[in-house]
Amino acid sequence: MHYDVIQVGAELARAHRAQGVVEGKLAGLGFEQRLELAAEAWSQDAVATAAIEGERINLTAVRSSVARRLGVGNQDGANAPRNVEGLLDIMDDAVLQRAAPLSHERLCAWQAALFPTGYSGMTKILVGAYREHAEPMQVVSGGFGRERVHYEAPSSAHVPAEMQQFLDWFNATTEHDSLVKAALAHLWFETIHPFEDGNGRVGRVLIDLVLARENGEISRLIRTSQRLLDKRRDYYEQLERAQHGDLDVTAWVLWFVEQVRVSCEEASGVMDAALATALFWMNHQDKVLTTRQRKVVKLLLDAGPHGFEGGMNTRKYESVGGTSRATASRELIELEDMGILGRVGAGRSTRYYLTIPGWGPAGTVSSTTPPPPEPAPDARPSYRR
Repeated sequence: MHYDVIQVGAELARAHRAQGVVEGKLAGLGFEQRLELAAEAWSQDAVATAAIEGERINLTAVRSSVARRLGVGNQDGANAPRNVEGLLDIMDDAVLQRAAPLSHERLCAWQAALFPTGYSGMTKILVGAYREHAEPMQVVSGGFGRERVHYEAPSSAHVPAEMQQFLDWFNATTEHDSLVKAALAHLWFETIHPFEDGNGRVGRVLIDLVLARENGEISRLIRTSQRLLDKRRDYYEQLERAQHGDLDVTAWVLWFVEQVRVSCEEASGVMDAALATALFWMNHQDKVLTTRQRKVVKLLLDAGPHGFEGGMNTRKYESVGGTSRATASRELIELEDMGILGRVGAGRSTRYYLTIPGWGPAGTVSSTTPPPPEPAPDARPSYRR
C-alpha cells in the first residue's frame, strides 16, 4: 500500500493542530474533570463501536463499568453483560498496555473477550483463534435474497501468514505519521478479516492502540468510533473502495485523517463546555441553592451549550423538581436574581438559560446582563424572535 505524502500532508497538519488544541485545553482542567471527561468519552465510544456492527448496548451500564474502572462518577450502577465487559477490557488494554507489542495471542484474546459464550447471537463461532473454515469470508449487506457482497477476504489458509506480515509491520518502527499508521493498520486488518466475527470492533481497537502510543491516555477523549458511526455509510464505502482499488490508498488515508481531526474538534468543544462549567461554579460558589435548584442547574450544565432545547420554564422545572407551579416559578425567579439564570420572553413564553456566554439565545436578560435601553420616542423599535 502507498499514498501521496503531499496530498495527505496538509490534512495531517490540520489534524495535529486539532490534537494540540485538545491537549492544551486539557491542561486547564482539574484531575477529576479529566477523569469524568475520559469516562464519558470512553463510554460513548464503546457504545458506538458496537452500534457500527448493529449491536445495541446499554449506555447506563457501560457508564457504571467505566466509572468503576477509572474510579470516578457513579460506580453503583448495574453491571454490564459479559460481552460488554469484554469490549471494555480490550479498549482498556489498548490504552494501558500501549507499549506492549501486538501479537497473535493478544489479538486472539481481544476477539475471545467479545464472545465469552462462544456464540455470536445464535451462531456458534470459533473464538480465540483465526478462522479456519473452507468457505470464503465475505462482507455482506442486505436481507436474504438481496445480499450484496462488498468484499471477499483472503482464504483461511492464508490468514496466519498474512497476519504475521501485518504484525511484523505494525510492531516495527516506520516512517509513517501515527495517524497514517492508524489508517493503514485499520484498512490492512479489515482486509485480512482474520476472525469469524468481531473484526470491526478489534480493528477499531487497533486505532485506539496507535493513538494511545502517540498521545497516552489523552487518546480516550478522542471518540473515533463515535465519528465513524456518525459517518457509517461513508466509512463502509471508503473501506470498500480502498479494498477494491489498486495499492494507492491516498483517498482512504485522507478520509480517515479528516475523521480524526473532526473527532478532536468535537472533543475540544466538549472541553470548552467543561471549562465553562468549572468557571460557572467558581463564579457562583457563594450562592446558596435548594436541592431542586441545584438539580435543575446541573441538568442545564450537563446538557451543554445547545443541549437543553427550548430552555427552562416553569412547567419543566415543576416536572424535574417534583414541585408545585408556584414553587417552581418562585425558585426560577430566585435563580435569575442570583445571576445564575437569564430570562428570555415574558408570560407563557418565558424561558430561562444559564448565564454562560454563548449558552443562551441572543437577548437573554439577567441581573448580570442589563436590559437594552428604551428606544427614543421617534425611533422605530426592533424586535427579535
